[in-house]
Amino acid sequence: METGVSLERLRSLSPVVMAYIGDAVYELYVRKLLISQGPKKISKLHKQAVSCVNASTQAKLYHYLEEHRLLTEEELVIIRRGRNSKTGQSPKNADITDYRHSTGLECLVGYLHLKGEEARLEQLLGYLAEIVNGWGDGK
Repeated sequence: METGVSLERLRSLSPVVMAYIGDAVYELYVRKLLISQGPKKISKLHKQAVSCVNASTQAKLYHYLEEHRLLTEEELVIIRRGRNSKTGQSPKNADITDYRHSTGLECLVGYLHLKGEEARLEQLLGYLAEIVNGWGDGK
């Protein structure tokens, strides 16, 4: 499936729409990463995925990318658009600040995916393994 969207079309998309697709892409990345680590029971895979696909962990990745200056100016603009967007929802099980940062990260993931920049997306999401401790030890 061709995911590349024109820059003009991307710029017209709401940050919430980019976060919507980014959420799905992020979760798929996490699931693929977990199964690449070798055989595990499905219950363990699910538990590990849930620990990675939540506002707190996504906010940690957001901060990691910012603090280590791993984002381009364009990516910083997109991540801030997502962070500052009004989603119309309040988080159920998350701190509001973590929720906004995770929305910013999801917006960036959606943006890069729709733009067809899968290599860059893989590079940025690759830092997730450095943030989540204990993936290899069955946590």
